Amino acid sequence: MAFKSLNELRQACLDLPAGSNAAADAVARRQDTLTKPRGSLGKLEQIAAWLGRWQGREMPRLDEVKVIVFAGNHGVTAQGVSAYPSEVTVQMVANFAGGGAAINQLARLAGAELAVIPLELDRPTGDFTQTAAMDEADFLAAVSTGYDAVTPDLDLVCFGEMGIGNTTPAAAIAAGLFGGTGRQWAGRGTGVDDSGLARKFAAIDAGLARHAATLADPLAVAANLGGRELAAILGATLAARHQNVPVLLDGFVVTAAAAPLAKLHPEGLAHTLSAHVSAEAGHRQLLETLKLAPLLDMGMRLGEGSGACVAVNLVRSALECHARMASFAEAGVTEK
Repeated sequence: MAFKSLNELRQACLDLPAGSNAAADAVARRQDTLTKPRGSLGKLEQIAAWLGRWQGREMPRLDEVKVIVFAGNHGVTAQGVSAYPSEVTVQMVANFAGGGAAINQLARLAGAELAVIPLELDRPTGDFTQTAAMDEADFLAAVSTGYDAVTPDLDLVCFGEMGIGNTTPAAAIAAGLFGGTGRQWAGRGTGVDDSGLARKFAAIDAGLARHAATLADPLAVAANLGGRELAAILGATLAARHQNVPVLLDGFVVTAAAAPLAKLHPEGLAHTLSAHVSAEAGHRQLLETLKLAPLLDMGMRLGEGSGACVAVNLVRSALECHARMASFAEAGVTEK
């Protein structure tokens, strides 16, 4: 889909299908017949019902799982907000292609297909302290690329990102959507020192001041303060909802990228689960704001979709118990 205007995109964000209560209820009823005390598998039972709700199946499946990593470059790195130069983005995309990154190993272990989509890496976004990160055409093009990356045959999708400096636009989006300052939302990202962290705070505050007139519009926040890979994640999250594909959100950047959808629609992220809470400052606060409870807390802060990939194995555990456990009647076990 090629979104032609912000209004068209906004309408797509407001017109969201609900999940299947009937499928979720059927999953819950089956769980109550299995050879265990009711509710004793805790979140694994909730995950199974979530899968059923958004796949629309009493017996969910995980045959087609995909990790999509979007990559972009950022003009705001001119403000000295990252410990690494922008050329590392291109180098890491090559590393993904060569199978040498953490996400390659984790995707293979999770039984997930990995796709990497670079977005105009030779043309960084605008420095949002000076201008909009993206004009409307650039923003809509990136959103559309993300939207088209998700296909209805998928049973589960994870989103990841690669973009030197992108924790700065992620923090700026969080502040733009939910209030606060750079100091409240930003962390050290790839490891900036104290001076770099101060520059990061200042850049975010400058961006918020420059674009203050547009902060009431979540899509304008994403365009003015974000990045192409973040816009693509927003589009991909929207596509997954339209196509009934459940989503595992990765870390701070991915969550911030998807957050405009929650701001536009009260149930905008209902088809998602937070895979983990990262060590990046601001992520826990953002999850609490969005009322998303993370599945894992492992001190990870790599990005790339790595935390979401680890959580795929947890989702597979939930499905295996749901699909393969015997019922009390089948096992000849006396119920309570």
